[in-house]
Amino acid sequence: MTTTRTEQLRVIAEQASVELAEASAEEALAWTARTFGDSWIVASNMQDAVLIDLAVKAKPDVDVLFLETGYHFAETIGTRDAVATVYPELTIVNALPDTTVAEQDAAEGPRLYERDPDRCCALRKVIPLQRTLAKYDAWVTGVRRVDAPTRANTPIVTWDERNGLVKVNPIAAWSDEEFNGYIADHGVLENPLVSEGYLSIGCAPCTAKALPGTDARSGRWAGRSKTECGLHG
Repeated sequence: MTTTRTEQLRVIAEQASVELAEASAEEALAWTARTFGDSWIVASNMQDAVLIDLAVKAKPDVDVLFLETGYHFAETIGTRDAVATVYPELTIVNALPDTTVAEQDAAEGPRLYERDPDRCCALRKVIPLQRTLAKYDAWVTGVRRVDAPTRANTPIVTWDERNGLVKVNPIAAWSDEEFNGYIADHGVLENPLVSEGYLSIGCAPCTAKALPGTDARSGRWAGRSKTECGLHG
């Protein structure tokens, strides 16, 4: 019986989830580059370039996925453009929704993000993400266990059932101290909004400053039960 590529990838993910359970970020990314060659992509919301800085050390010409929702802060777009300048060998893959914001407003009504944020995220993030990931065997994310209670059990490597590929979370185990230390030690680009109190940056209409004593993602969809946009579950 012929084994499909999806089945092969699932086996790779299951083995790596055990073998790389305690791997460092550098080890996880070196394994990713060695295992998948050109068929992997790094996802970034351009809050900072920590994951990108780590990834280019494993593969200087790595692809970087940016979900161009049409609702980003100007500072986020500026950070994306700065990343392209600082790391000239990489390729930024701008994943676009099927419609512009104006076209979505005409079809769905204005401010869909207020009335039905799940649908807005699906149209402008989830569908473009899935369409882009279909071209790769693995994707790398910057999800960390300390981000929020919903992410507390994030593994280094896992099988992404929803998208049908291997998911690598190299810095899942990093504390805030390790994360901020890396930025300081390596002079890594950081979105200027972070220093203003935006500790988890998404689309401008749905992002607020995190309140003192709350987790970093508390500023996302503040006042709602929604905690994730659907990209990571």
